[in-house]
Amino acid sequence: MPCREECVRRTRAATPDNPDAAVGVAAVGDLSQVIRLPVIKFPDIDSGKLSRRALTVRPIDADGVLAEVSSPAGLQQNDEVSASRRGRPTGPTGPVIGRALQLLDAFDPQHRELSLSELARRAHLPLSTAHRLTHELCVWGAVERGDDGLYRIGLRLWELGSLAPRGPGLREVALPFLEDLSRSTGENAQLAVREGLELVFVERIAGSGAVPVLTRVGGRFALTATGVGLVLLAHAPVEVQEEVLSGPFERYTSKTLTHPAQLRRLLADVRSKGFSISDRQVTMDALSVGAPIRDARGEVVAAVSLVVHYGSATPRALAWLVRTSAQAISRALPG
Repeated sequence: MPCREECVRRTRAATPDNPDAAVGVAAVGDLSQVIRLPVIKFPDIDSGKLSRRALTVRPIDADGVLAEVSSPAGLQQNDEVSASRRGRPTGPTGPVIGRALQLLDAFDPQHRELSLSELARRAHLPLSTAHRLTHELCVWGAVERGDDGLYRIGLRLWELGSLAPRGPGLREVALPFLEDLSRSTGENAQLAVREGLELVFVERIAGSGAVPVLTRVGGRFALTATGVGLVLLAHAPVEVQEEVLSGPFERYTSKTLTHPAQLRRLLADVRSKGFSISDRQVTMDALSVGAPIRDARGEVVAAVSLVVHYGSATPRALAWLVRTSAQAISRALPG
């Protein structure tokens, strides 16, 4: 059949032994249809100036977005230099799972709703990659797309997060005690756990006259400034303490401790007394007192604190309340 013979002849011509051959025939289906393309020669192939892999075809999906293709090594350097000059991150984008997590990490309290282009920019991903992965995340339920075209975190992630043993399980046990603590003082009762070099707030109960705070449930904060953070850092492994104390430290107020020697003395004081005091380290109108929550083995697994208006109560009086609540939560934890 002429079409088949022509296709085979042209395909054989485009071999490493004959790099200057015309590559201009593409087979469709069973080779019964042949698309004839312009004859192109590449004189720079043998000289190493251009790789054969540089010749790629980028398909367009149903939404008109170009699909991602890998760049050859020879051209990738030029692309990275160009990207660097534009102020964009360079280098490989990483595995698919890593790129999907980059998209999810683009959301934060200040960016709860994002367009596709904003997602791609904040995740440092090509628009085509962001488009493809965001579609898959939407199908799974990790991300939701509103009628306005903006993307938001989906409820499926909340469902999975509720299974975390250090979060909701601990919260369910501690919640009645936190409510009592907040009700008796009219202030903020907080529960937190350590995650790496930071803390994560698991719960916060605010009383009717509670002092405003910078924390939120699910939010992260420095270990060196808050009452719960000082407790968690004081009982963290030595290597964690050393890494945190190596800095840098964020200064929230003029009272925020940022000198390692001062922090070491404060942590030793927390361990010896059994509670922490954060005196106007986060805001100038708040005082925080924290205490450790221990599991059945005596290991510190969380911390509870009261955040009150500065000057409304003495730290020692607050310490008794907080330690009593922390001990009650510790006893209520499942063995």
